[in-house]
Amino acid sequence: MALSKSKKNEKVAALARELETSTSAIIGTFTGLTASKDFELRKTIRAAGGRYHVVKNKLAAKSAEGTKVEAALQGLKGVSSVAYTSGDPVALAKALSTWVKDNAEFTFKLGIVDGKVINITEIQALATLPGKEELFSKLLFLINSPAQRLATVVNATGRNLAVVVNQAVEQNKLGAGAPAAEAEDKAEPAADNGAESKAAETKAAETEAAAHAEESQAGEQPSGAAQPENSTASQSGEAASEPPVEGK
Repeated sequence: MALSKSKKNEKVAALARELETSTSAIIGTFTGLTASKDFELRKTIRAAGGRYHVVKNKLAAKSAEGTKVEAALQGLKGVSSVAYTSGDPVALAKALSTWVKDNAEFTFKLGIVDGKVINITEIQALATLPGKEELFSKLLFLINSPAQRLATVVNATGRNLAVVVNQAVEQNKLGAGAPAAEAEDKAEPAADNGAESKAAETKAAETEAAAHAEESQAGEQPSGAAQPENSTASQSGEAASEPPVEGK
């Protein structure tokens, strides 16, 4: 059934809106494709972030005018379908290539990536490339790798320096540590000698005090104390030495 002019214009406008933002497309053809397989194909393409349409060649060429996929949709012949995406072209090529392996009813015609038309061999080569996510992961790894190595080296340097300093301190190899240790060693004997002198003096004082106490209890003058003059004996001596007074 032939489409009316208004219907054709509607289809052209609808497809043009979708192709306007597309950056990549793969054009294929098929023979004897069942409805169930067509459904599986559309589902596979949607999972890869793309859209799929079976198109009239002239309508497709008109819809693609002014878009990035225009070159691939010009001059098509036979039955044509187009799978297109504004996302990862590798993901779309991988999905279609995998599906085509198990479904010989569908074959590729050509493709286009960012304005560059590619043939069937190049579509298959595109499917073997790493996708955008994988490339981003590798790029991030390459960016982070030098920083991680630098952090590892810095941390290792700090640890090694700490070990060297610790060993030097333990072996008294640091200039500031040795004199301090020697000063402490010299100070300790002096302190010990002073303590011993004080202890000896204290002990002698205690012994002398005890001896004085014993002598006092025995009624004796403490040894070492000054002997007081005997006033009686002195008076007697003086009297004896004086000549007797007459008349007394």
